Amino acid sequence: MTKTAAVVLSAGMGTRMKSDLPKVLHPVAGRPMVAHVTATLAALEGGLERLVVVIGPDMEAVAKAVAPHPTAIQAKRLGTGHAVLQAREVLMDSAADTVLVVYGDTPLITGETLSRMIAARKGNEDPAVVVLGFRPADPSGYGRLVTGADGLDAIIEHKDATEAQRAIGLCNAGVMAIDAKRLFPLLERVGKDNAKGEYYLTDIIALARAEGRACVVVEGAEEEMLGVNSRLELAEAERICQDRLRREAMENGATLVAPETVFFSVDTVLGRDVTVGPFVTFGPGVTIGDRVEIKGFCHFEGATVGPGVTLGPYARLRPGADVQEGAHIGNFVEIKKATVEPGAKVNHLTYIGDARVGAKANIGAGTITCNYDGFGKYHTDIGAGAFIGSNTALVAPVTVGDGAIVGAGSTIVRDVPADALAITRADQTCREGWAVKFRQRMARVIVKK
Repeated sequence: MTKTAAVVLSAGMGTRMKSDLPKVLHPVAGRPMVAHVTATLAALEGGLERLVVVIGPDMEAVAKAVAPHPTAIQAKRLGTGHAVLQAREVLMDSAADTVLVVYGDTPLITGETLSRMIAARKGNEDPAVVVLGFRPADPSGYGRLVTGADGLDAIIEHKDATEAQRAIGLCNAGVMAIDAKRLFPLLERVGKDNAKGEYYLTDIIALARAEGRACVVVEGAEEEMLGVNSRLELAEAERICQDRLRREAMENGATLVAPETVFFSVDTVLGRDVTVGPFVTFGPGVTIGDRVEIKGFCHFEGATVGPGVTLGPYARLRPGADVQEGAHIGNFVEIKKATVEPGAKVNHLTYIGDARVGAKANIGAGTITCNYDGFGKYHTDIGAGAFIGSNTALVAPVTVGDGAIVGAGSTIVRDVPADALAITRADQTCREGWAVKFRQRMARVIVKK
């Protein structure tokens, strides 16, 4: 069996991003761009024999993001050819016969395209290099792929191209599948006699052809080749990725009422027959069960939702929220690090944090669990079938037993036994005729002024 290794080039400074964050760590659909690339590579059929990410100095955050894959450091940024050379030590004892070279700022490239490149590299022609090409609407700035009867003859960078070469519509995406045995010997012969004074990876094409080896082109869709170098391009990558995720969700049995207004993370999981209303955002780490109805303007992150749940509108599920089968979470309700058990209802204007809401409990409007005292977080436990009246403050740590009732407007600071009534409301007083006298008095004051 043949084996494949991969080198992900991620040492670029990303100066046009105007950010303290390394370019490849900017997220698309809730995942850093470089993590999109490594995930796509790791999922290739047959797997990878090895994967190494080339980073710049002081990029520990990138190394952490791509772990457990090893990294190699490009101390001086002397071009793409020089960057690939930095991976030699990691690949030295690799058993791979093909090395993929991809870029950490191209999060949209698909496994299907990379698999076609690998298949071409292992084809009957035994090419030294397979280059990924595409035909953009505007080829300005891209290197051109010069082809002939025997395949790919050369890659000419835009700045070095003649007018005739700039008229070529087939452009270089930068991604290559290279014969592992020839990769580093070819790179050692690359010079820097070009407009940028850099070591171009693309120069290995001409060197391989001079050795009598074939080089070929595999074409891909333009949207896959988008390299992100600015905030505008980051927004375009987000748009394309969201369109893919929306399409996938609908193809897998979810209804999106207004698809263009729904935003997913790449790891969002939706069950069958889920209905998603307009302006819903799924942050990272969200799993939604079957037959869930999500009304408009909800925001979820790090949450699990069981089957048959109703959410929103304007519901917020924060990390650690676990809403179980048949529960109702209504408008302007926030759940954080809390379990809402089957059939429970939290329908209005409520905060439930660091808590358990028992099965079929009912939480009234305006209820809050007071889980933080300025120093620590504490737990609130609400039993099955309990009823919490409106505008109640449950001061944690506190337990409300099964079937207990808490009167509206209460502040509960001690445990409530099962099936008990707890109420801390002040006694109501009533003064007959006071309102009439008050209005008369105020009217005389206004007249005097």
